Amino acid sequence: MSKGFWIFLALGLAVVGGLVFTMFTATKGAHLRLEGKILKVRVLPLGGDASLVVLDFRATNPSNVPFVVNSVTLHLEPASGEAVDGRTASKTNIENIFRYEKILGPKYNPILSLQDRIPAQQTADLMAGARFELPEAAINARKMIRLRLEDVDGAAAELSEAPAASSK
Repeated sequence: MSKGFWIFLALGLAVVGGLVFTMFTATKGAHLRLEGKILKVRVLPLGGDASLVVLDFRATNPSNVPFVVNSVTLHLEPASGEAVDGRTASKTNIENIFRYEKILGPKYNPILSLQDRIPAQQTADLMAGARFELPEAAINARKMIRLRLEDVDGAAAELSEAPAASSK
């Protein structure tokens, strides 16, 4: 094979590679994703071996399409034992708890619920809560807590918190 063939092949591959790169960067905003972090974790003992965990978190939607919430799940990894999924509390239940249980402190942010939207190219401070069948001490001694948000189109995001950053 001649030298000209190899030069033509290299130039062709470079052009195709450039076009593929341009296509992926030009459509970056169309890929739905959510970024963020858990800002504060609050625990309310419910009696017995049950507790309510309320998270304050910040979520950023860097894409060009809104994130429409289909499900909200809290997942806790205790210091010992197996990981536990919480039963997500409804917006109304969390509102009532903040109205009557002042031990949790003030309600800083709106509560995220199904079909809520996080607009494109925006950041929102929100809250979510779930009931865990664990005592308060086990939750406070956790390894990690994760918040999983799923969009109606199937895209999912997980926000996690290290216990050193948590507030009780």
